[in-house]
Amino acid sequence: MSNADDLLWVTQLTLLGDKSAFDKLTCKYQSPIRRFFLNLTMGDGPLSDDLAQETFIKAYLNINAFKGISGFSTWLYRIAYNVFYDSVRAQKHFVDLDEQVVDNQHSTFNEFSAEKMDIYQALKLLRREEQTAVLLFYMEDKTQNEIAKIMNCPLGTVKTYLLKGKEKLSVYLTKAGYGNK
Repeated sequence: MSNADDLLWVTQLTLLGDKSAFDKLTCKYQSPIRRFFLNLTMGDGPLSDDLAQETFIKAYLNINAFKGISGFSTWLYRIAYNVFYDSVRAQKHFVDLDEQVVDNQHSTFNEFSAEKMDIYQALKLLRREEQTAVLLFYMEDKTQNEIAKIMNCPLGTVKTYLLKGKEKLSVYLTKAGYGNK
């Protein structure tokens, strides 16, 4: 499935009112958007689901605003980015992560919960912008140009966020013993 498919589905929805076309877009992007939120919320599944749902509702309601200048996924991640930061600004759901609670909840399902916690702890050291840029680049395979569009900032700023974020992660993870293997 390509960007051409995305444009076809958007066209079917906007011009023909074919709601099943949006279902196809949702099926294609639901997992990546939810994963993006899971990483931003440090593993909070229910919050990630709520934010993903809000993202798709906003995308559906504003589908006519999609101009096709950038890819649909870039447009959708921009909405997701805004939804997350609106949530943080409103302080609706954001709480500090309790490592013990997360380890207890996930230890039976994920044998690597300690490693995930180290990554989440490292991500907490980053500024929100650095965290977002790093997650989009390394977890969502977005290009630096796409990240600049999603975050609505200059390409040079994205490069700085990535460089500083990578440096901070490297220092933390090396101190945690991951660089010695």
